[in-house]
Amino acid sequence: MVQLADSDIKTREVLAWKGVHLFHFSGSSCSQKTRIYLNLKGIKWESHLVDLSGNENFGERYLGINPRGLVPALVLDGAVHIESNDIIAELEKNFPEPRLIPVGRESEIAELLEHEDNLHLDLRTLSFRFAFGRKGPPKSAEALASYREGGSGTVQGRADANKDREINFWERAALEGFTDEACRKSALKFQAAYNKLDADLAGNDYLLGDALTVVDIAWFIYTNRLALAGYPFTRLHPNVAAWLDKLRLKPEFSQEIQMPPAAREAMDATRHEQEQAGATLSQVTGF
Repeated sequence: MVQLADSDIKTREVLAWKGVHLFHFSGSSCSQKTRIYLNLKGIKWESHLVDLSGNENFGERYLGINPRGLVPALVLDGAVHIESNDIIAELEKNFPEPRLIPVGRESEIAELLEHEDNLHLDLRTLSFRFAFGRKGPPKSAEALASYREGGSGTVQGRADANKDREINFWERAALEGFTDEACRKSALKFQAAYNKLDADLAGNDYLLGDALTVVDIAWFIYTNRLALAGYPFTRLHPNVAAWLDKLRLKPEFSQEIQMPPAAREAMDATRHEQEQAGATLSQVTGF
């Protein structure tokens, strides 16, 4: 569990907050996952939006709450929790019904969610290249300097290597972009994961059987994002494609993946440009 130590937190006001507070961003995959969980649980929570597009997460106030500069972050009765899967596990302890982590399967689900989380930078790579179509450095040198210097620099009282990993990712992206080689490597990791998930869904309604769990929530977000990027689920993983369509019909899920019209138009324009150039996800990866 990643609950921050007192010494990690420089924005001290949150320590006095009562109830459930979530710092999040509408288009953040991990924020979407957490909001879907909250929807399914019926938990009342207070929203605190963090503008990732404007690098608000690299500012002094938010780095004082989450020294990793990532969203979401949960403040639960003055205790600060970071990392979406840990946030969900903490909420499950405090709000056990309806149960989304079945009793007796906690360790198994934790391992499955760790595997999903280990693919997060691969999701980001494919998203920025094929869904968002970003050109030029995704984060400016000034923003990264603010990120590097801000916050306590510690998590649970210890120097935090995760922040260095994030900075290294953005610096490499600024230097190299999201190359064909990097995208192929990321896509192959997902292909292997989805081959397993597709087999799990043969004859089952959900990834762990007949009941929806947090594993479905986590993989739904990845799958929806990759579908937007052009990953060919129907052709490669038909059971996953059918499962995705089913979950998209649930309001607890659908309301969290809605896109503003301008964002949808920009994404459609990106896809059209890639098709014209012969540089879609399928064409670059060989899928």
